[in-house]
Amino acid sequence: MNSRFDLHRIIDIDKWHKLQDSLSLVTRMAIITVDYKGVPVTKHSHCQAFCQAVRQDDALSSYCQKCDARGGLEAVRTNKPYVYKCHFGIIDIAIPIIIDNQYIGAIMAGQIKLRDSDLPLEQIVTRPANAETDRKFKALENEYRSLPILSSEEVSTIAEMLFHLCNYIVEEAIHKNATIDMYRKTLSLEPTNTTTSIPPAAPAYEHLQAMQNELSSTLIDTKIQKSMANAYRSSNPTLQPAFDYIYRHKRENVHLRDMANLCHVSPSYFSRIFTRETGENFSVFVPRLKIEWAKQLLETTDLSVNQISDEMGFADPGYFIKTFKKFESLTPAVYRKIYIKHD
Repeated sequence: MNSRFDLHRIIDIDKWHKLQDSLSLVTRMAIITVDYKGVPVTKHSHCQAFCQAVRQDDALSSYCQKCDARGGLEAVRTNKPYVYKCHFGIIDIAIPIIIDNQYIGAIMAGQIKLRDSDLPLEQIVTRPANAETDRKFKALENEYRSLPILSSEEVSTIAEMLFHLCNYIVEEAIHKNATIDMYRKTLSLEPTNTTTSIPPAAPAYEHLQAMQNELSSTLIDTKIQKSMANAYRSSNPTLQPAFDYIYRHKRENVHLRDMANLCHVSPSYFSRIFTRETGENFSVFVPRLKIEWAKQLLETTDLSVNQISDEMGFADPGYFIKTFKKFESLTPAVYRKIYIKHD
């Protein structure tokens, strides 16, 4: 398993760790961030005394590492937070960071106990009982009792929150870095001799405007246009009803479960074959497709941004603008201005 992304280059680790500390305090969970190889990129935030002692024990720490490894693999396999029991029955969560269908790391959270048993959790690593382990556990009973206790609902809510929050932050950082890289490339391609189309004596703002125009054009030209047609022929016939529905009902907010029912398969199986067909998760493909359709309307009509937002079935114009900027790195209004200028 490898990734073309590197967390160290994508995010400011010091700022990330401060956020991680805050999340740890709010959720009452210990948290650490690891890269796609499982190597920590941050220190542990508020690691519990019991787990600290266990992880420092040569005989027991290997079981902790096995739990981390298996939990991370399950999270990647299912593409969602994986909640499980460690070898001491303590609740942990592996939260994958997946951007553009690439696994780039994980948030490992937990070190808590459950108040109830509403979650059907697997103890992914079992440790043979022996007298020495029992003795060590007995010496740490007070630390074990002091572990935070949360309900199943709280654990599920926190897992989803961390999943969406961390993936959003990392994805935004990637888009920002990509834009900066493009800008730097534009600067590096700038002619330096006196025959340049922008004379050395030209005002600085004209020079900057020229570079911005070139950068904006690059951002538009590099987007993939393969999904802009009015129909989609799937290589997997099982998925065709879903694609037909999505393309015929552009104003609707379609949901994975409804599309799975339409195709007469389970949601998990639908998700798996959909990603295999398109190369993207359903939750990424559909909004990206809507933005491609929105770009067509921006280019070919005089509809306002609010009207286009309605046409594409967005809940409100603000969310439409936010989604558009996520995929295009600029707002719909700026996109239209640039398209008209370069038309």
